[in-house]
Amino acid sequence: MSHTGRPAEPDKRMLRREILAVRSRLTADDVRESAVALAGRALALPELAHARTVAAYLSVGSEPGTLALLDALRARGVRVLLPALLPDNDLDWGAYTGEGSLTRVQHGGKMALFEPSGERLGPDAVTAADAVLLPGLAVDARGMRLGRGGGSYDRVLARLERADAHPALVVLLYGSEVVERVPVEAHDRPVDAVVTPSGVRRFRHGS
Repeated sequence: MSHTGRPAEPDKRMLRREILAVRSRLTADDVRESAVALAGRALALPELAHARTVAAYLSVGSEPGTLALLDALRARGVRVLLPALLPDNDLDWGAYTGEGSLTRVQHGGKMALFEPSGERLGPDAVTAADAVLLPGLAVDARGMRLGRGGGSYDRVLARLERADAHPALVVLLYGSEVVERVPVEAHDRPVDAVVTPSGVRRFRHGS
């Protein structure tokens, strides 16, 4: 659990495996019910209530569901951006205008993803967002997030930092995935809030 980076990675892999194993046992009904509850909690967040542009993502498989939230944000008149995976694992962005604006994309041997089918806005489009919804596997008591390990959102967070952009960073998780501590590396950044089906937890960070 060192801040230097190297010792953390095996610990991260182990924690990822454990969380993904628990998620794999969820039923479709579990995922659907959680998605409705998550949307209700997230929509009450001031950071989303006042947002004009939200960079989000479309959940896949047993991930905490985001589609109900995306549609509710659109119904409020919010501009919703969704990512498109680039060959180097960076993310481009496109506007979400309903389920008809999505296309299924197979990325090599990886899981197929649904991505925006319209105009690509470029990787820097995320810097205009008022809030960014980040996928994750866990968040700890300090607000440190455990991702899947692909590095795409590390690039997003680094891009926001370079642009001196400060959107609200929000992670959507199941309740059991808010843990005491996750292993961190030097490049990891804390988030502002985590939303679960049962509530919201906020984190205060020093300036």
